Amino acid sequence: MKRKAALLLAGILTSLPLATWQDAVRTANRASNEYVTVGGYKGIEVDKVADKEEVTDEDIDSYIASVQQQNAQQVTDRPVQKGDIANINFVGKMDGQEFDGGSGQGYDLTIGSGQFIDGFEDSIIGHNAGETFDWNGQFPDPYTGNPEFSGKPVTFTITVNSISTLPEVNDDFVKTVSEESSTVDEYREEVKKTLEESAEENYNYSLESEAWNAVLEKAEVEKYPEDEVNEIKDQLVQQYKDAAETYGMSYEDFISSQMNMDVSGFESQAEEAAQQSVKQKYVARAIADEENLTPTDEEYEEHFKDLAETYGFEDVDALKEAATEEELKDMVIQQIVQEWLADNCIQVVSDSAE
Repeated sequence: MKRKAALLLAGILTSLPLATWQDAVRTANRASNEYVTVGGYKGIEVDKVADKEEVTDEDIDSYIASVQQQNAQQVTDRPVQKGDIANINFVGKMDGQEFDGGSGQGYDLTIGSGQFIDGFEDSIIGHNAGETFDWNGQFPDPYTGNPEFSGKPVTFTITVNSISTLPEVNDDFVKTVSEESSTVDEYREEVKKTLEESAEENYNYSLESEAWNAVLEKAEVEKYPEDEVNEIKDQLVQQYKDAAETYGMSYEDFISSQMNMDVSGFESQAEEAAQQSVKQKYVARAIADEENLTPTDEEYEEHFKDLAETYGFEDVDALKEAATEEELKDMVIQQIVQEWLADNCIQVVSDSAE
């Protein structure tokens, strides 16, 4: 029976003119609703996304170094030593005049890292927190940072705000920063896995964005639901009115100073942003309906848990206080559709990339 049906279908297809067959394929790759129509979304071509970055030992070392920085221990009973982190303020002067790029506040400097010109970091050694002193030095010749400074004498006024040390990376350190690992080797594997997952997430996000933007570009708006557009526009405008009030400014002056345009131009942009938001909503709904991607109530709840965690809400109830259930469902649908499009798109190398 299946074989007979296949033969009948083949006969029907071969009897169709080529243009009619192509039209049938295009119709099958089409989703629409009252507000939008989008065709060609299945297998849509997108620019090839950069391959996932390989995690190197240097990446792992950098990650662990940042964790060390986060767990630095303050020192109060001795002066600065090599290897310490000195939090400093500094002001540089040449010929008695301050110069661009020569000053900083609250800068964390690891002594011996070589971040500053020769002698600068060594001059801090032996000073206690709270001390201010002058150091006379000279820019190297040549000085690639700013050739105009090459070989010139300079005076820095340096204040040591605080001193801290980095914990040694050993098993004891690992036990304080990880719930999964108990040795340095285990921790390095844990960090590697974390970085690989991050690289995977970045790759997926890039591909999803490429596919989603390509589909939006192809989508045609039949009409906008004016009530929804106006509601979103009004919300955007109200946010800026509230901000203006916070700064003690009129709405008009705030828009002029912050957006560098008049109210009419700003509200026109707000309307365009609202239209784009509504377009995305209905494109996602159309594809979800066509491809049967809409979650069940139970699946929605699982997605809501993920949203609550992602956006830092205590639980789903707190999330639902910040947005309506319809808004949350649309967020979920859009994410599902973007993932589906990424899975079904075709990456191509553009001529400019070859």
